[in-house]
Amino acid sequence: MYMSEELKRVLIEGYNEEKLERNSYDEGWAQIYSAKQNDLILQADMVGVEVKLNKLCGVVQVGDVRGFIPQEFSGTTDAHAFRRLLGEPVAFKIVTYDRDGDTFIASRQAAIEQMEGMTWKWLELGAAITAVVRAVHTKAMIVDIGGIEVEMPVQEFAYGWTDDLRDVVQIGDHFKVKVVELDKEQKKVVISKKALDKSPWPDCSKRYNTRGEYIGTVSGVVEYGVFVNLERGVDALVRHMPFDKVKRGDKVFIKVIRVDLKKQQIMARITRKR
Repeated sequence: MYMSEELKRVLIEGYNEEKLERNSYDEGWAQIYSAKQNDLILQADMVGVEVKLNKLCGVVQVGDVRGFIPQEFSGTTDAHAFRRLLGEPVAFKIVTYDRDGDTFIASRQAAIEQMEGMTWKWLELGAAITAVVRAVHTKAMIVDIGGIEVEMPVQEFAYGWTDDLRDVVQIGDHFKVKVVELDKEQKKVVISKKALDKSPWPDCSKRYNTRGEYIGTVSGVVEYGVFVNLERGVDALVRHMPFDKVKRGDKVFIKVIRVDLKKQQIMARITRKR
């Protein structure tokens, strides 16, 4: 039931309308005005995809204010790639706003271009920088290092054998990577997470001797053999068993044939399954 000001004066002892707090300040619109006035980048989850004025648009929200990122301003190549951003945090700049209509138009492409330009200026060879995972595939991932999307292959993720990156990495994960190659003129950068990790070599070679037998876990099965994990970052490459098969996760006993310090590789054969 709505209580009128007159009724409040009757029912609430000490009520004074002049002392009533009136707050017309809207935090969401304050952020939008500030971002437009100061050429700032905002970030928010893309919470929806809608068609507005015959254009596919991503929906973002600043406070209680809904905004739209048309696909042409999205920085993506096609509608499928655009839709994959649904549920993910996106950066954007305010293009126009409609205070009366309580909405705004934004550009992710403009935000990416600004972040990319700033990143290329300070990026240095050997720098340790933060990467955010944007897509994960079996043997590679796409990470953002500041408006620059870089593909990092599985070999640069960690020491040892990683069978499927999707088992150990999720979209949105953050980690440090090292810039191992950089050409600003060609706008080429190569990064490695492994380069910041402590290598298990050569110390691990002291723990595994030729003709020694050890227990391990099958970490991958490929055409040319089987990988068996012995410790973190150390996987032996072994021959396929002649009369049996193994699968990832199986416990097996292996006999070391050779430890190659130069290649950082242990060659072995499976003697039996556990």
